[in-house]
Amino acid sequence: MDLVSSLVMGLQVAVTPVNLLYCLMGVTLGTAIGVLPGVGPIITISLLLPLTFGLTPEASIIMLAGIFYGAAYGGSTTSILVNLPGEASSAVTCIDGHQMARQGRAGAALAVAALGSFFAGTVGTLIIALAGPPLAAIAMRFGAAEYAALVFVALLSTAAMTRGGVVKGVGVALLGMAFGTVGSDVSTGLFRFTFGIPELRDGVEFAVLAVGLFAVAEIIGNIGEPQGEAVSSRNIGRLWPTRDDFRRAWPAVLRGTGLGALLGVLPGAGLAMSSFSAYMVEKSASREPERFGLGAVEGVAAPESANNAASQTAFIPTLLLGVPGSPTMALMLGAFMIHGVQPGPRMMGDHPQLFWGLVVSMWVGNLLLVVLNLPLIGLWVRLLRVPYHWLYVFVLAFACVGVFTLSSSHFDIYSLVFFGLFGYLLKAAGCNPALFILGFILGPMFEENFRRAMTLSRGDPMVFLERPISLTLVLIGIAVLLATTTSFVRRGRAEATD
Repeated sequence: MDLVSSLVMGLQVAVTPVNLLYCLMGVTLGTAIGVLPGVGPIITISLLLPLTFGLTPEASIIMLAGIFYGAAYGGSTTSILVNLPGEASSAVTCIDGHQMARQGRAGAALAVAALGSFFAGTVGTLIIALAGPPLAAIAMRFGAAEYAALVFVALLSTAAMTRGGVVKGVGVALLGMAFGTVGSDVSTGLFRFTFGIPELRDGVEFAVLAVGLFAVAEIIGNIGEPQGEAVSSRNIGRLWPTRDDFRRAWPAVLRGTGLGALLGVLPGAGLAMSSFSAYMVEKSASREPERFGLGAVEGVAAPESANNAASQTAFIPTLLLGVPGSPTMALMLGAFMIHGVQPGPRMMGDHPQLFWGLVVSMWVGNLLLVVLNLPLIGLWVRLLRVPYHWLYVFVLAFACVGVFTLSSSHFDIYSLVFFGLFGYLLKAAGCNPALFILGFILGPMFEENFRRAMTLSRGDPMVFLERPISLTLVLIGIAVLLATTTSFVRRGRAEATD
């Protein structure tokens, strides 16, 4: 099937009334959580996972994907209007976006952010469509050794690029891998680490773990925190940018889109690093760098385009290799597996409607986001006036009901509380809980392929160095680890995290 026929099939899937409705719900929720600081896509996707069991795989994945890339849009609104980033990836937009708002040009900043994001989202979707078939063909050549090496690189890169340091990151990822081995052994069928608890024979329930680790832990961490002051929006002013704004913005959008699309594919880079890097590149390339920080439209266009392009291309390793490059993508991978779909090189052949339906729905979702964001700016800003203690009570009740409906078991509620406390302790210790879930998802995959590679090579570990692809991946992993020891990368990671 050629590309055009595949896209037509995807369009037919994406625009069915049911899938269109869930796409709209996803991008609306994504925009709302992007506006609200502290309620990110990880919490929302984990919270909604139990409720997607009854949906078709297409509707479920389209909605969850819409939440992910919709959050990148929503974060820019509050960054520009009230200097309060809803998402980490929108923090850098505050620098020039809010200055434009102070000068009465908030409308132009919001329009540039929305149009740049739409362009970047469209390009990102196109890259997925074009890269899909050739990458899937390459991935078909992967054997057990290559997959084990790929998982090794993904885990190491993500652990190295997140805050808390490499040692803590690797330690948390290994802990997640250990929890992922609970249940029956894939080779022998024997139960391990179940401690005589029958509910653990099938392993730790992924949805319970995700909800506890992110939603409940976030609530526990915010108990006793002082509530922020009420915010008020500024006068938005003229919405359409001037000709000079367009002249200055379009090269920044192009550069931001290219950089974001590249960083989105890399494991561990994330949306925040893409937007921060795009801003720094734009400032370095400018003939008037002194304008940055004083309301330069390029300072809005570049990071907003970069984080949206990255949010699209982040799906490439997840969909085509079955290896998530970020914690949010690990949740998406878990959502696929809940519906019995194994992402990877065979996905395009085994589930073409889901793959192409998702790709086309991303473009449809980006179009809906432009329509939603600009006319409803006032509504999104008013969301910030909702008292957070009301929001948290609602989230906690939603989490308990959602988890209990999985199997009507009290054990799931106890597990929810356990993982909530566990996630809070991880954050209190300066560790990133998101790495735990990445290790949990990738651990069994690494174990299965590592054991298979060792079996086929009769126990010879040199199999990982004798095969060209696995050797390249191992060298990349070592290079990433060495790169994190340089002062340049450490400083960039710290600034992006801040």
